[in-house]
Amino acid sequence: MARVTSGWQLSCSLLELLGLTMWIGGLAVILTSVIPATFNSFGIEAGGRFLRRVFDNYNALTSGIVILLIGSTWFRLWKSRNSLSGNLPPTRTEVALLVALSLVTTLIVLVLGPNAVQLQEAAFLAEGEVATKTAYEAFFRTHMIVRALHLINGGLAVGLLVVKFRQWVGRRGAFGFE
Repeated sequence: MARVTSGWQLSCSLLELLGLTMWIGGLAVILTSVIPATFNSFGIEAGGRFLRRVFDNYNALTSGIVILLIGSTWFRLWKSRNSLSGNLPPTRTEVALLVALSLVTTLIVLVLGPNAVQLQEAAFLAEGEVATKTAYEAFFRTHMIVRALHLINGGLAVGLLVVKFRQWVGRRGAFGFE
C-alpha cells in the first residue's frame, strides 16, 4: 500500500505524540519519584520551595505543549479544508479534549498556581502557632485543588493520546508503515 499521508502530517502526528508523552511521563516522574524523594530528603519549607520550581518548569512545559497541540490542530484543520488528499482532520472528541486540556492548564498556570504560591509563602513566613496553622490550612485548600487539576489534566492528556493513537491506527498504512 502506498503512503497516503504527507510529510507534514507525519511530522504533526509525531510532534503531538512526543508532546503528549512528555506531558504524561513528566507528571508520572514527578508524582512517583521527585515528590517522595524531595520530602524524604528536605524539610517541608525547602522541599516546598524546590517542588514549586519543579512545577514551574513542568507548567512551562505543559503550556508549550498546549500551544504546540493547538497549532498542530489548527494546521491540520486548515490543511484538511484546503486539500483534496486524505488528510486527517481533527475529530470533535480530539478538539473537545484539547479545549478542556487548555482550560485546565490555563486555570493551573495563570489563576490557581500563582495563588497557591502566594499562600505557600505566607505559610512559610507566618509567625506564631495559630497564624502558621491558619496559613497552612489556606495553602493546602488551594494546593489540593491544584493537585486535583494536575491529575485531571494528566487524564485528559492520556485521553487525547488514546484518541490520536486510535485515529492513527484506524488509518492503517496511512503513515507508510504496515
